Amino acid sequence: MDRRTQTFLLASAAFLFFYLYLRSQLVPQEDLANNEQKAAQVDQPNIGEQAPENQTPIENEVTSTDVPESWYTLGSFDPKAGGHNLLVTFTNRGGAIERVELVRRKDGDVAGPLEYRRIDTRSGYLGYLALRSAEDMDGVRVNLVAPGTPASLAKAKSGETGLLVGDIITAINGVTVADKASAADVLAKTKPDQEIAIEVLRPSKQATAAPTETKTEETAEDIDEETGEEVGEDIDEEAGGDDEASSEEKADTEDESDAAKKQQVAGTLLVFQATLTDHPLDLIRLADVAGDDQVVGNLTRASCLMTLASVGRNRIKVGERYIESLGAPEDLIWDAKVETGDGGVQKIIFETVLGSRKMEGVGKPLKLRRSYAITPGSYVIDMDVEVINLAESPQEVVYRLDGPNGVTAEGWWYSNKISPNWGGAAARDIVYNTVDDGHQLISGMSLLKAGRKDPKKTEKGIFARDSSEEARQLSYIAVDAQYFAASYLPAGDATLIDSFSRATATLVADPEEVPRHQERAVNVSFFVNGPEVQLAAAGQAEDSFKQSLRLYVGPKEPTELAQYGMDRFVYYGWFSFVSTPLSWLLHFLVWGVGNYGLGVVLLTVVVRSLMFPLSRNAAINAQRMQELAPQMKKIAEKYKDDMEGRMRAQQALQRKVGFNPLAGCLPMVLQLPIFMGLYRALSVDIDLRQKPLWDPNGWASNMAAPDQLYFWADWMPEWFSGRGTGWLGPYMNILPLFVVALFLTQQKMFMPPATDEQQAMTQKVMTFMTLFMGLFFFKVPAGLCVYFIASSTWGICERLLVKRTLPSGKHFDLDDDDGVIDVVATSKSSKQKSGGLLGLAEKLADKVNQKEPEPPKLPPGKRKRPPQKKKN
Repeated sequence: MDRRTQTFLLASAAFLFFYLYLRSQLVPQEDLANNEQKAAQVDQPNIGEQAPENQTPIENEVTSTDVPESWYTLGSFDPKAGGHNLLVTFTNRGGAIERVELVRRKDGDVAGPLEYRRIDTRSGYLGYLALRSAEDMDGVRVNLVAPGTPASLAKAKSGETGLLVGDIITAINGVTVADKASAADVLAKTKPDQEIAIEVLRPSKQATAAPTETKTEETAEDIDEETGEEVGEDIDEEAGGDDEASSEEKADTEDESDAAKKQQVAGTLLVFQATLTDHPLDLIRLADVAGDDQVVGNLTRASCLMTLASVGRNRIKVGERYIESLGAPEDLIWDAKVETGDGGVQKIIFETVLGSRKMEGVGKPLKLRRSYAITPGSYVIDMDVEVINLAESPQEVVYRLDGPNGVTAEGWWYSNKISPNWGGAAARDIVYNTVDDGHQLISGMSLLKAGRKDPKKTEKGIFARDSSEEARQLSYIAVDAQYFAASYLPAGDATLIDSFSRATATLVADPEEVPRHQERAVNVSFFVNGPEVQLAAAGQAEDSFKQSLRLYVGPKEPTELAQYGMDRFVYYGWFSFVSTPLSWLLHFLVWGVGNYGLGVVLLTVVVRSLMFPLSRNAAINAQRMQELAPQMKKIAEKYKDDMEGRMRAQQALQRKVGFNPLAGCLPMVLQLPIFMGLYRALSVDIDLRQKPLWDPNGWASNMAAPDQLYFWADWMPEWFSGRGTGWLGPYMNILPLFVVALFLTQQKMFMPPATDEQQAMTQKVMTFMTLFMGLFFFKVPAGLCVYFIASSTWGICERLLVKRTLPSGKHFDLDDDDGVIDVVATSKSSKQKSGGLLGLAEKLADKVNQKEPEPPKLPPGKRKRPPQKKKN
């Protein structure tokens, strides 16, 4: 080791010892302890307010709300218990909405099926239980049991009814449940109307007093293997040794280590029998429980979170979601109280106190209060938000309210959402309506594209506090999906919300994590800021500010939307003048026949029947063209190297016989808007959703989705069967194959034989394009496939019928011995002199082929000399 290295090491050691000596002399020990405690709390959830030890006391300190995490519900899955349309789950972690399920029954029949059920799963529904993994044992703890769900109606043979909050599920149908994921896997293999057995450990009263803090585990259970009956005996912690024999007898069905854990906990072992149902549509849900339609990169976040946008001069920074010292709004703990009012109205009130320590460095203590209320038979949630000053001095505050997120993106990998923007639409977009801008759509695709360019720019402003008054007058702002929407609306009879100071659309996803070809499923939302208000000191008249609004969470049914001024949520595009009457006609036909499959067939028959005269004229024109084919071939051979001469000769022949080639295009031009209008009507109409072609629970059970004959994604490669990433999708669909087969049949039956190699090549290309088009049609909804099948079948029958009604003789008196008509046989001047009129095709051709006259030659004296360059 050389001297320079030794000198460096000695100097470094001396500097380190000197620094440690100064630190021990100058930094107080209590501060070191506080710093270590703060470091230990990094990345820990901010639940309530955990005050560190040795803290400096604050005079007249106001403490923050600190209660256990819990869940609540409004509404009921039981249609006989009030007739609610919504079953809403709330969490006091953020005082927010965690889940909204649509539970209205079809046609208002309490014994009927669900009006809107999930279409992305065919498994049975037990209920949303807000499951969390149990502490120190295999199993999941039940944190919520909504009224009317199969979980609440489950019965144990020992007499108990319904699962309870705090129960620990250890097995389902004899399959051990170790955690939340394994419980979901077991339930995914069930079917509606199936009866399942649920093994539960119900802790004793002492253990359930604080379910979020007390660790409870189950012991061995005596169950008759043949009958499945449970003994249901109470097991005390001290009785673990007495049950060692029974535990040994169960060693073949339970893991030894798990059995040892169970012997340490007090509780009752129960086995419940529950009958599953169809899944109601969870219109709002967390991203981590979104099922197969979930996409990596979407963030799991509750809806309608509330925080403070500004307190005094402290504001949320650009690109941030909250003031750093206040913490994330989803970590704020609220106290809750549920009330029931007249007419079946249910209401939940959340309150939280931002105490002295939480507001330190930001402002003075405040109380936030908010409420949600639902009414039977309505898709609207009435909301109130309130900010109350608890300080002895005035404060200027602005609250921020997040919008809903996690709105269902069902069918994003096959649906075709129509957008007024050129950039297209995602499965979830932001729509809003202001007096200044009118109805506007912000695509989730555009937000994701901007976020990928700059991760800090995941927002798009709608209006700000310095915008004009008309720009801030808001009729609605919503997250818009294919068939459903979640929208903020004015309260009561008001038509505008003019108190918001800011509105912004935003991503609820990590733009860099969203996979390629799955961008359409990106999660989006928005937030609004309230007005800047000056709160008086606590106890004075104006020490609080309150604002009311409504949240619509429901289907995009025209009658429902019209009640709240949201008619433009249903968008047909440029062909709405055709789509609207066709949609009405479809509903009328379905009212008569009772089946949407037959309704689509009848609608096709009605439309094609009205267009029969046009189709017949097109067939006659095709017959005339086929009759002229030999003459056209002779002209092509004669003028093989003269394109202009060939065109003039063909025009002369057509004028001679009185044939207009564009006459056959008119029926096709008139059919295009009708076809597009019908396509849009079937794509947008929510009534096709969940309507079966035949069996409500079998093949083609949803006319708004592919027929899904067979699920092959579990053995097909991702590039072939992936959702969004695969060519064909996760299901084998049979109806698109029929569509392509009928298209090929039409081509083979009615395409005239090729007269030359060029036509033969053209027909081969058309056949190839038809096969290639099958790839695009493979994920087309079943309702559209039924239309194409009915239309193609009608077209084949129509052409066969038209052949019998066409004239039997020749249309033209052509003499093959006359040879090929010469281009100078007729001219424009001779035609006009004879009193004839040029057809549209002849006029266009003459215009194209007309040569510009050459300018007259000037005398040599008047000709201009070309410019000459100057010599340097």
